[in-house]
Amino acid sequence: MQYYIGIDLGTSGAKLMLTDETLQSVRTITKTYPLDFTADGKSEQDPADWLEAVKEGLQELAACVPAGAVAGVGVGGQMHGLVMLDENDRVLRPAILWNDTRTGEETQFLNREFGVEKLARLTGNMAFAGFTAPKILWVKAHEPEIFARCKKICLPKDYINYMLTGVFATDVSDASGMLLFDVKNRTWSEEMLSVCGVTRGMLPQVFESAAPIGKLKPSFGLGENVTVCAGAGDNAAAAIGTGTVNAGTCNISLGTSGTVFIPTDTFVQPENPALHSFCHANGKYHLMGCILSAASCDKWLNETLFDTADYGAVIPCLNADTASKKLYFLPYLAGERCPHNDESIRGAFVGLSHDTSRADLRLAVFEGVSFAIKDCLALVPQQIGKATVCGGGTKSRVWMDVLANVLGIELEIIRTEGPALGGAALACAANGLHVAITNDVGAIVRPDDALKKIYAQKYQVWKKLYPALSAI
Repeated sequence: MQYYIGIDLGTSGAKLMLTDETLQSVRTITKTYPLDFTADGKSEQDPADWLEAVKEGLQELAACVPAGAVAGVGVGGQMHGLVMLDENDRVLRPAILWNDTRTGEETQFLNREFGVEKLARLTGNMAFAGFTAPKILWVKAHEPEIFARCKKICLPKDYINYMLTGVFATDVSDASGMLLFDVKNRTWSEEMLSVCGVTRGMLPQVFESAAPIGKLKPSFGLGENVTVCAGAGDNAAAAIGTGTVNAGTCNISLGTSGTVFIPTDTFVQPENPALHSFCHANGKYHLMGCILSAASCDKWLNETLFDTADYGAVIPCLNADTASKKLYFLPYLAGERCPHNDESIRGAFVGLSHDTSRADLRLAVFEGVSFAIKDCLALVPQQIGKATVCGGGTKSRVWMDVLANVLGIELEIIRTEGPALGGAALACAANGLHVAITNDVGAIVRPDDALKKIYAQKYQVWKKLYPALSAI
């Protein structure tokens, strides 16, 4: 029996999943690490914390199987983060993460002065504050001494792979979110490199996600013949892990952020550039809408406002009366990406009254995040009839009922750890073993006609709040 390890290098921690050769989970380990997040929009982490978490997790998993039994490792990681290395491969500064919003000026420069249409032609996408290229320009402007010493630039999971193997590599799905990559042709854009002051020699070699890039160093305790694949961005890895690989399928993720993921057989240039067009980890492409705060809104509500880590302490009731309340929540706690591309907007409750209860507030959070997901889905050119849903938000059945009625579609609630399982599946493929993913469906949630009608009307009001509040 051979075993495979999939790693989900997330924002709050790393999940490492040990699977057998049929991709059945044997053990999952979670290692947390700190996040330096401040009110001015800074969001940073020390790559050394990622590496220590991965190293400890690999050593613990190695103790679960016979020596030499692990055949492959695949990493799915948080996208867009900027890791900068010097000539000796030392980290120059903390990694700037996907939800860092300090790059407003750089993003506007790229979109307005360089031009959205030209960006779309070169990369398939417009600039967002979370993307890597604006981060590079920010460091160049605000930390020129750091930029001058930088010899290598990579993404979070690619830094881990570099430390695991000594091979400086990235994959097409993760590279797609840098705004340095020609998505349609699956190669670096020389013009974008020039705009950012980056040379090709500073960037990793690009591979397809399941391609083997090297062997795991023996110092990690798994032996000398463990194949490491290129891996994938966390959303593409989650799509592999949930079987979202065929055109017309849809996966919605409710983690720290929220995403709508739509595979396509060929490259599609979205009519609205707020919808991302990226390479998929299966050799094809996908469309993706992303909101910056999803389950993190519920975490903020419970732990900060309600002062409890018990998410079962306040459970709202969903019915026609509660859904009809004129209470609204804008989930823009860290700015917003799709469809507004506004790093400066912030969240709000609108419609508070003397009789507003904690349960009302929580239901409004569920509704507001669901409306923001609907905003993303509304940009997708094809009709979506059903979707799988994964992530921490799926733990609330009330939230899933709200989401199904807001979107008006059937939802399959997935219990699988999508990105970690996707990483393991890619590791299998790198070893020539292709295993079909079978979703672990916890529940199927269907919309109710009456609630669907209420939420359709409520969404029309909710949509007016962003333009009303963005001016102030």
